[in-house]
Amino acid sequence: MTAPGRIPVMVPWLGEEEARAAADAVLSGWVAQGPRVADFERAFAERVGAEHGIAVSSCTTALHLALIALGLGPGDEVVVPSLSFIATANAVLYTGARPVFADIEEATGNLTPQTVDAVRTPRTKAVLAVHQGGVPADVHALRAACADWGAALVEDAACGIGATVGGKSVGQGALIAAWSFHPRKVITTGEGGMVTTDDAARAERLRRLREHGMSVSAAQRHASGRPVAERYLEVGYNYRMTDIQAAVGLVQLGRLDEIVTRRRELAARYEQLLAPIPGLRPVRDPAHGEGNFQSYWVLLAEDFPVGRDALLEALADAGISARRGIMAAHLEPAYAGHAAAPLPVTERISRNSLILPLFHTMTHAQQDRVAAVLHEQAGG
Repeated sequence: MTAPGRIPVMVPWLGEEEARAAADAVLSGWVAQGPRVADFERAFAERVGAEHGIAVSSCTTALHLALIALGLGPGDEVVVPSLSFIATANAVLYTGARPVFADIEEATGNLTPQTVDAVRTPRTKAVLAVHQGGVPADVHALRAACADWGAALVEDAACGIGATVGGKSVGQGALIAAWSFHPRKVITTGEGGMVTTDDAARAERLRRLREHGMSVSAAQRHASGRPVAERYLEVGYNYRMTDIQAAVGLVQLGRLDEIVTRRRELAARYEQLLAPIPGLRPVRDPAHGEGNFQSYWVLLAEDFPVGRDALLEALADAGISARRGIMAAHLEPAYAGHAAAPLPVTERISRNSLILPLFHTMTHAQQDRVAAVLHEQAGG
């Protein structure tokens, strides 16, 4: 009898259409940032309800440029969740500002006005809210609070594409938002990111900053058909996306609704399968919106029969790839010595959560295998 195959934690949904789009970009002779990037920017901005999209090399570079565009630097503080991939806090350090770690609410894993207010100071110039794992943060409440405090709200929407708040896309109405197209995300360009904003002047500056601060982009010089001497208006960066990536992104964007619908179907089925297990709480939609289930994470009670790491080992022994839950950046060696307020909810979620496999082509039989191991380890 053949043993069942290993179940991966995530598989990007890529096919012949993406392959053809990438090949067409290569054969066009224009493979760097060019017309396909511009098309992807317009399509993505329209999809999330923003006026402008600026494609970049990753969400990390998107966050960096977003914070620079807001004028943040040494002496400023930015409130961030520790419960996030470490790039969220790192982007603040890149500007010379100081990340201040705030706790999160247990139900969503996201910042709230109350958790931010507990750590903000007169030096707080911005709040960096993460839509963690595709669970939308309550940005309406956070925007109102930040307006009262005189702080800018930046949305780290790395995991957020396809999630909604009040029936509208995550990122719609944001001062500035950053997005990821890493293969672990709902749609992918391999690597890549995007900044969205409704501010035309800020968008123009972001486009300069991603391309060495040049006054005229390479694509604009090529399109002019005339010699153009660019100038370098400020110190910028090489944070560009390629046309090959953008070509893939355009196809992926067309799949978004189908992908999110399928992920939500699988998440609903997981919840049914796991409901009988005491002491295991799956991630759910918040009252203010709907998630895309970019990650399907579960939280174990402190008295769960086995610890998180032992459960990961049991899943691995059964041929199932799972991951530890979302990291707590303040506990990583990179932030040793960086003062932080008590973060009990963050530490509990990071210690007792794990991410289960969920991907577009996952079968019910694969889900049943995952659920069977969890039931067995819980003593069911």
